Amino acid sequence: MSGISYKHFTLGVEEEYMVIDPVTRELKSHEQKIVQEGEKVIKDKVKAEMHQAVVEVGTDICRDIDEAYVDVATLRKTISAIAGSLGLWVGASGTHPFSHWESQLITDHARYSQIVNELQEAARSNLIFGLHVHVGMENREMAIHIANSARYFLPHIYALSTNSPFWEGRLTGYKSFRTKVFDKFPRTGIPDFFDSIEAYDNYVKLLVKTNCIDNAKKIWWDLRVHPFFNTVEFRICDVPMTVMETITIAALFQGICAKLYKLRTQNLNFIIYPRALINENKWRAGRYGIEGSMIDFGKETEVNTRVLIYELLDFIDDVTGPLGIRNAVSNVHKMMEEGTGADRQLKVYEQTNSLPAVVDYVHDQFLAGL
Repeated sequence: MSGISYKHFTLGVEEEYMVIDPVTRELKSHEQKIVQEGEKVIKDKVKAEMHQAVVEVGTDICRDIDEAYVDVATLRKTISAIAGSLGLWVGASGTHPFSHWESQLITDHARYSQIVNELQEAARSNLIFGLHVHVGMENREMAIHIANSARYFLPHIYALSTNSPFWEGRLTGYKSFRTKVFDKFPRTGIPDFFDSIEAYDNYVKLLVKTNCIDNAKKIWWDLRVHPFFNTVEFRICDVPMTVMETITIAALFQGICAKLYKLRTQNLNFIIYPRALINENKWRAGRYGIEGSMIDFGKETEVNTRVLIYELLDFIDDVTGPLGIRNAVSNVHKMMEEGTGADRQLKVYEQTNSLPAVVDYVHDQFLAGL
């Protein structure tokens, strides 16, 4: 084993939770009370989101996956307890099974008013819940290199995270409908290839200069190099139903970054595929989750999605030890057996024919395994 240090691959995890009325099972505005109470306990780790029925949490910068697990678990327990004390529930699903966005209140905040004013119905209807994983980088030059290559793996992890099969009381036919809702925003989806960090920064500067955006945070791609920090932010995933799933996905993203870094230190590169091809796999992942097939671009053939995910595990295997993520990554096998959040939501619906029962299940799973 060569003396590569993976210490700079720190982790940050952000999750968005839905606030639920225990009686109607509808989404409910918490009037930012959860945030106000949360700030007393977990300070700035809890934030309001654009819709008042959403609570966003974010971990500290975690040195490894074990720290991230403790942090995410603590955040879920804290928010759940605060919601309970206010007579509310929380749950983690990419979309609410039947609530309608038209009836949801927007948070009174200058940034959100501006977004709604610009994006109108696309913003008001953007009632979705995601997972963002930040992986620390040595520097921003390395970050853009890793981001370019990591794009290929986005559909694989997205397939594992699928957790939004319902939208406004309808069975969408997708395992992840959340992305379809978010696609209405500009500057979303799989990013382009950038041949240097300067090229990326110049792109951002041009957008700011021409009044397309006022800051780089309005670039909402599935993966982005952070405008200020040395991190790559993975944004493609639905928020997973359980902590275990969130931590497994965070570990996979960390493993991919470390493996691409290791290749780079050995003067090796992963093949860069065009966005148009990666998009084909993203579409399949959203539609079928882990039950479908994706394209293996190297072999130019369709391959069972599960096989490609197992190949990904093999690909990152040599860095899982040094990173300390072997256990977390091995949870993928369990996720494959039990199905993604979407598969499990659909199973409950098949058994009960009741969307409120699906909400009950999502709520019950929020602290599962803790």
